[in-house]
Amino acid sequence: MNKLTTTTPVRIFDTPEVQDFLNTVAGFDKNGGDERAKEILHRLLSDLYKLIDDYDVTPEEFWAGISVLNALGAGTQFGLLAPGLGFDHYLDMRMDAEDAARGLQGGTPRTIEGPLYVAGAPESEGQARMDDGSDTQAEVMWLTGQVRDTSGQPIAGAKVEIWHADSKGNYSFFDPSQSDYHLRRSIFTDADGRYRARSIIPSGYGCPPDSPTQQVLDLLGRHGQRPAHIHFFISAPGHKHLTTQINLAGDPYTFDDFAFATREELVVDASRIDDQAEASARGIEGPFTEVVFDIELAATSDEALQARHRRPRALEDV
Repeated sequence: MNKLTTTTPVRIFDTPEVQDFLNTVAGFDKNGGDERAKEILHRLLSDLYKLIDDYDVTPEEFWAGISVLNALGAGTQFGLLAPGLGFDHYLDMRMDAEDAARGLQGGTPRTIEGPLYVAGAPESEGQARMDDGSDTQAEVMWLTGQVRDTSGQPIAGAKVEIWHADSKGNYSFFDPSQSDYHLRRSIFTDADGRYRARSIIPSGYGCPPDSPTQQVLDLLGRHGQRPAHIHFFISAPGHKHLTTQINLAGDPYTFDDFAFATREELVVDASRIDDQAEASARGIEGPFTEVVFDIELAATSDEALQARHRRPRALEDV
């Protein structure tokens, strides 16, 4: 018997049977549940069903996709893939547009938070040491800057939360070999709006080559590398909360970040300091690298905008 073959892909999405089925799957015929969730799921399923129709997705292709989703979940990598697929940057673009619609202009640009923040970092006034001294081969970094409003006035008491990777590209908490809150601190600015932190120069990092995230990127012909960068939350009463990060100039991936976090205004030079007197003034022995990042916060009376948006974060109650 000859195998039946089909030369023209079937198209069933627009049939009444499929549309009725979508309404049933989304729970439109049920009184319980959440109406917004129903609407969003209906739209999502509709787009996916139509995609299966339009691209004639085979059962083999569908279940291969499910396998990748299972692997992403098992490895808790959805938070890694999301910025790689541009979702984090797209949300930033929407928030930039919302700010413009509100008339909120100026201030240091936002960029993505990423999935590696940990709540509860030690707090200090004016200055902190972020590293525990265990990485004796790392380059010492002196990170400093001033927090100002958009008219240039310093903001005293602003909270500057900082976190970054170690010299191998790993983050404490997620890397159990590091001490608690290694390279994570919260610093309240001094009377002149300044903060200072001694730390180490972070390394960029890449998605694990055998990870499901990299598997997806390989299908797109893309790498999974991030440049050396430093994360910030900055907040102060009466000002818009800022989520941002700086990229260190000169990294080969500064303008080719797989997570799309680079913004021109957030690329910062790192200056090598060899003067021993300069080092001693900061309590450092030997040469170090200085990174200066000044921050501007836009004023707002909207209390909702003065706090970071809610999302699942390590050690933070939602």
